[in-house]
Amino acid sequence: MLTQAALLSGFAYSGLTQVAIPVDSEYVLKLLYLLVTTTAMCLELIAVMNCTLLSMMGPGLALRGPDGSMHPAVDGMMEEYQTAYLCFVLGMIAFHFSAALFGWIMFNWIVSSCVSASILSSLYLLVRYASRVYARFRLLPEDVVTGRFSGDALAQQAGLTGGPSAGPSAPGE
Repeated sequence: MLTQAALLSGFAYSGLTQVAIPVDSEYVLKLLYLLVTTTAMCLELIAVMNCTLLSMMGPGLALRGPDGSMHPAVDGMMEEYQTAYLCFVLGMIAFHFSAALFGWIMFNWIVSSCVSASILSSLYLLVRYASRVYARFRLLPEDVVTGRFSGDALAQQAGLTGGPSAGPSAPGE
């Protein structure tokens, strides 16, 4: 996701710096285009930064942190990944709207309508495909296996608590 977000952010930046917007185009369309394109670029840069920090700091905490750091690191990475994914998806949607607005700025209404229909169709197919893949591979919270051991479970395994597996009996019993 990091590479794709960086690529989309670069495309959005090019849409801001390399495009000659006609002076005679509608002010509202120009404003919307610049706002949506800037939003797309910023959302993708947030996704890039989040993925970069996650890939550096999450494993660092898990491997070099104090005892018990593995599970908080994994749990935190899962939460932050959701934020990065949301920013990536919203940035992609904004990028599609930016492309449609560009069509309305540059071309007549017939061409712009065809371009917008094509872009909206592409966006619909992307969302539909992503939803299908997400539904197929989604891991529900109740199905997550953490691998965590509580103090009681460890003590019971070691035979340190009372019960049938408490170890040798006391003398005289």
